[in-house]
Amino acid sequence: MYPAFQTLDEVFKLLSRRGTALYGGEAVSQLEHALQSALAAEQSGADASLITAALLHDIGHIVCEQGDDDVANGVDDHHEAVAVQLLSTLFGEDVCLPIALHVAAKRYLCHSEAGYLDSLSSASRLSLALQGGPMSAAEAERFIRRPHAAAALALRRHDDVAKIPALATPPLQHYRLIAAQALKAQP
Repeated sequence: MYPAFQTLDEVFKLLSRRGTALYGGEAVSQLEHALQSALAAEQSGADASLITAALLHDIGHIVCEQGDDDVANGVDDHHEAVAVQLLSTLFGEDVCLPIALHVAAKRYLCHSEAGYLDSLSSASRLSLALQGGPMSAAEAERFIRRPHAAAALALRRHDDVAKIPALATPPLQHYRLIAAQALKAQP
C-alpha cells in the first residue's frame, strides 16, 4: 500500500526527481513519456482532466520503481491501480477512472480494432501479455459500457504515441497549471 499524495507539489516533485528512469523498455524516460502523453491530449483538444490523466497515467511505474527490464522479466506492477490509489485524494473520477482503465483500454482495442495489436511497440506487446491479452467479446462488451471508457480509450491513444526520443514538449510546469484546474473541489 502506498500513501496517497496530499498536495500537487508532491506529485510534481516526484515526476521531476524520479522521472528520469527509462520507461519500461522504451527509448524515452518516464517523464518524457508523461509529457508527450499530455502534449498529445492537449493537441487533441482534451479538457484539463484528460490532459492531467495523460500526464499522470503511469506515475504508478515511478512509485513502484519499475525497472527497464521488468516487463521482459514478467513483472506486472499493476501501475494503473497504484496510480489511482496515489491520486484519488487530489483528483476525482474524471482523472482517476481513465487512468484506472487505460490498461483495459489497450486490451479492448486489441480485441476490437484490426491492426491495433500490430501497431503496439514491442514493450507494449510484452506488457499486454502480462495484463491478460486482448479482451474476449464479453469483456469488451462490459468495458465499453463503463463510465469513462471513452476517456480511457482516448488516454490509451495518447499513451501509444508518447514514445518518441527527443520530442520537444512544453515543460512540466506548463502541465502543473493544467493539473491545478483538474483538482477536486475542497470542502
